Amino acid sequence: MQATSFTYDSETRTGSVLLDDGTPVEFDAAAFDAGSLRLLRPGQRVRLETEGEGASLRITLVTLQTL
Repeated sequence: MQATSFTYDSETRTGSVLLDDGTPVEFDAAAFDAGSLRLLRPGQRVRLETEGEGASLRITLVTLQTL
């Protein structure tokens, strides 16, 4: 799944993304750390791995989208 980085807090390593339909979804430090990123800026395209659906959708990995 792909999304756009929306918010990121470098102290807690948490933030949120906007799915392509505009839905915001938050991610925790574990998902950020799983992607081996050091920093995330608003507007960057990211690739996500998720679990669940709808209201129970949970991000398990955030990494940069590369072509």
